[in-house]
Amino acid sequence: MIYQSEKTVAPDFTEKNDGAIKYIEIKNVKGFSVAKTFDCGQCFRFEPVTGTRHESEFSGVAYGRFFSVAQDGETLYIYNCDADFYEKYLCSYLSLDTDYEEIRRDIATRCPTEYMLSVMERGEGIRILRQERWEALCSFIISQNNNIPRIKKIIRVLSERCGAEVDVSLMSEHGAAESEYAFPTPESVLALGVDGLRELRVGFRASYIYDAAEKVSLGALDLDDISALPTAECIDALCSVKGVGLKVASCTALFGMEKYDAFPIDVWIRRVLLEKFPNNFDPSTLGEFAGIAQQYMFYGARFD
Repeated sequence: MIYQSEKTVAPDFTEKNDGAIKYIEIKNVKGFSVAKTFDCGQCFRFEPVTGTRHESEFSGVAYGRFFSVAQDGETLYIYNCDADFYEKYLCSYLSLDTDYEEIRRDIATRCPTEYMLSVMERGEGIRILRQERWEALCSFIISQNNNIPRIKKIIRVLSERCGAEVDVSLMSEHGAAESEYAFPTPESVLALGVDGLRELRVGFRASYIYDAAEKVSLGALDLDDISALPTAECIDALCSVKGVGLKVASCTALFGMEKYDAFPIDVWIRRVLLEKFPNNFDPSTLGEFAGIAQQYMFYGARFD
């Protein structure tokens, strides 16, 4: 479910042209940081654009298109995006239809500690991206016992090997390489086979990725159906994939299925829980937005 208060409306936008490139301009966007959102470890296909004329800009591929999101103060610019693509995909993808002030108030009410208030202040502007479900599952399988640069490299090579090429004409100024590729479908990953996946140097994860692709492509694991389940049941269903444990399933649920109460625990969060919270602290007490609280905690720990 997309969280919206009765007062929440998506911000107004204007479709414009920068030469031959269509882009969306959105003014008066409160509580959104391009840099924090794309550099907080939740997605692996976006990179900062060097030499941008904006205060910050990140570009990459999502929903089968290469685009960039730039920011100057409270104004956002989404390049290689028209009104239809924005309304159909990117408004939701960027969580611009979501009342984060209400969410932050809810978290603060449930956990009004100096620590939580501090990390929420530092992490203000982070939004949970609504990523495609298969991409989230596959990406977080790849993330196991891995660092972010290597995760990004594996996903890039996997996409080059069996993803569809996307149009990047005129987007070199916005960070596009000569060729860019969409995230591969489960069927195309399945066609690689375990040996083909091992050639991409995914290591022990090859059989896990293959099992996920097989289950999804053959319908044994319907990601749309399980996303409609309560969070605990959704996570249990994801754990039916070979090699998927609680952490990967929780990340998939949070970042790919809008399960904002999912609370992934990695080494960073485990350290935070040990150092900043009472023994036997139950993350579920953070309520329906525990996963968003987790992102503030993760951001604070990673950039401390």
